[in-house]
Amino acid sequence: MKAKTPSESKTIMTTIVLTNETNAYNNMFGGDLLSLMDRACAIAAQRHAEAKVVTASVNHVSFSLPIPLGSTVEAIAKVSRAFGSSMEVIVDIWIDDVINHRKIKTNEGIYTFVALDETMKPKKIPDLVPETEEEIIRYTGAIHRRELSLLLSGRITPSEAIELKKLLEGN
Repeated sequence: MKAKTPSESKTIMTTIVLTNETNAYNNMFGGDLLSLMDRACAIAAQRHAEAKVVTASVNHVSFSLPIPLGSTVEAIAKVSRAFGSSMEVIVDIWIDDVINHRKIKTNEGIYTFVALDETMKPKKIPDLVPETEEEIIRYTGAIHRRELSLLLSGRITPSEAIELKKLLEGN
């Protein structure tokens, strides 16, 4: 199975924030934003795995800036690391201000997906080879985020969190 690059999974979804997607402050509902993020990440994961995928976890979401009614929103998702049958996908959310010709990053999310075969069993996926500086940073951080998630969920013990120990000890 040939390794892939993050750019091979890159997914861009663009939408406009409509009235029925806003809260009392005329900003995009968090739930609608989470749905957009999940869909973009799922497509990126399927592109990488060349298989159907399911969301295993939402590891982190930051709501840094509100997204006002009428905004053009871009969700840009790419696989950041592959782990056997699972993969971490990071999505960046941008307001595309087409009038002033600028983009403003508003939010970020980190999701984990698992590829499944036709019998709904985990399926092996290609490895990932990062290319850009940002991709390398995200790839390197993914092992720490994965161990932390496994530790918090009780799926590994502190003594098994080897990469986290290295990070905390400065190695």
